[in-house]
Amino acid sequence: MLQERKHSSYIYRLTLVATLGGLLFGYDTAVVSGAVKAIREFFVEPMTQNIGQAREVITGYRITISVAVFIVGLAVSGMLIRLFSWKKGFIISTIMFILAAIVLMVQFGNSPVVTMNNVNAITGFTVSAALIGCIIGGSVAGFVSLSLGRKKGLILAASLFILSGIGAAFPEKMGIFGMQPLISFIFYRIIGGIGIGLASMLSPMYISEIAPADIRGKLVSWNQFAIVLGILVVYFVNWFIAKQGDEHWNMTMGWRWMFFSGVIPSVIFIILLFFIPETPRYLALKKKNRKALEVLKRTVGEKEAEADLKEISETVAGRSVPWLSFGGLVIVISILLAAFQQMIGINVVLYYAPKIFQNTGTRLDISLLQTILVGAVNLIFTVVAIFTVDRFGRKPLLIIGGLIMSFAMTMIGFAFYKESMGITALIFILIYIAGFAMSWGPVMWVLLSEIFPNSIRGAMSVATATVWISDLIISWTFPVLDDNIWLVEKFHHGFAYWIYAIICILAVIFVWKIVPETKGKTLEQIEKLWKKDTR
Repeated sequence: MLQERKHSSYIYRLTLVATLGGLLFGYDTAVVSGAVKAIREFFVEPMTQNIGQAREVITGYRITISVAVFIVGLAVSGMLIRLFSWKKGFIISTIMFILAAIVLMVQFGNSPVVTMNNVNAITGFTVSAALIGCIIGGSVAGFVSLSLGRKKGLILAASLFILSGIGAAFPEKMGIFGMQPLISFIFYRIIGGIGIGLASMLSPMYISEIAPADIRGKLVSWNQFAIVLGILVVYFVNWFIAKQGDEHWNMTMGWRWMFFSGVIPSVIFIILLFFIPETPRYLALKKKNRKALEVLKRTVGEKEAEADLKEISETVAGRSVPWLSFGGLVIVISILLAAFQQMIGINVVLYYAPKIFQNTGTRLDISLLQTILVGAVNLIFTVVAIFTVDRFGRKPLLIIGGLIMSFAMTMIGFAFYKESMGITALIFILIYIAGFAMSWGPVMWVLLSEIFPNSIRGAMSVATATVWISDLIISWTFPVLDDNIWLVEKFHHGFAYWIYAIICILAVIFVWKIVPETKGKTLEQIEKLWKKDTR
């Protein structure tokens, strides 16, 4: 019993360090929530007063999008080639690039014109710019996990967080190639997003690969706890910073300190990473069996270590196999899980919470305080998931949470439609957050970290990239929907929430009918499930 406690303590220490990647994931994605209004007033709205500057910014905005689409396209092409072989992947990638070029030419073929739609689109893109980086980071995370390893990949992610925090805070001083401050700001947010994309895959992957099967769900769920803790911490930080000055100070200086504050946890994370080992599965993948055995002895015990290493070595032997070697079902399930987690609208609430509350008529500082309440509920119900995911299973939590979220989103829409603002909208937002936190928040990442066979675990990058592509779509389109004059006149800011409610129901049906239960199975046992499907 004493030996078991010793091993458990060591596993929990490794998990704690790895979850800091999740904390920075949450911190860096949510920090923008306190600066949405400042971004619009400091960067975007001055364009309406200076036509020359506006055209320059819009031109830079278009170039940034075009370059970002090209880089994302390259990253996605790499995944397509791994999925469909070089020939098919190249053909699909070529078609994708041609279609993207056509869309960009149609969208940006005219000369820059300052319109309210352009202002809204640039605001939405600036707020969600980090997600471009998340897509890139998520797309290459599989390559990074294989070439650098899980540990060094997380060190790279932490380094990008540091660079992003400094650059986004002082875009005028950190600008390169003569960029406009707004474009420089977007550039550094994309850099931070690459770090988020890497951490979003590598942190749960690291934990799942060092955790025993009977507590793996709980330990991977702690990564989601760290994500929501990071969100809650940054809500407090944003609120604290906003209280240090008046509205003018917040619009000119306060937002800078919000972004710069992320440097502190990033530095702590990068230091701690030097004190943890690489995962036994990666070490076995690189034929470093002696080191893998040493780690296993400390995580699963002396008796089980050699048997586990033998089983791991057998499953990683085919590490160069194509990603579709186990059939397409595991890929499809992972993509849909990732897409639904974002399309149900969670990051609309997390990124735009202060704006949503301001739509109810509250001041900035009060809306930030209400946002802290959102973060607290998120944290509390994530703990509920942590202590139930290995007891009740993955599927029941996803189904129950999806139903709760659909109900809450429907009522949030009606609250805005009926203009029943204030406490009514707040209550249903908190119910929605509770439903997400106890289900799709942590459990989706648990499933993604479990369902991929060892020899194609790099394919998790497909699902990770899908998370961020879906997040970008939702985050970029929400301000366009929410601020559309016709929709506001007809639905009073309620329309978008009904769309998310419908998507929640579709997610429930998908889990109920297609997703397998993985509770209590080792990663190697789950792999046999897919092998059975390919016979």
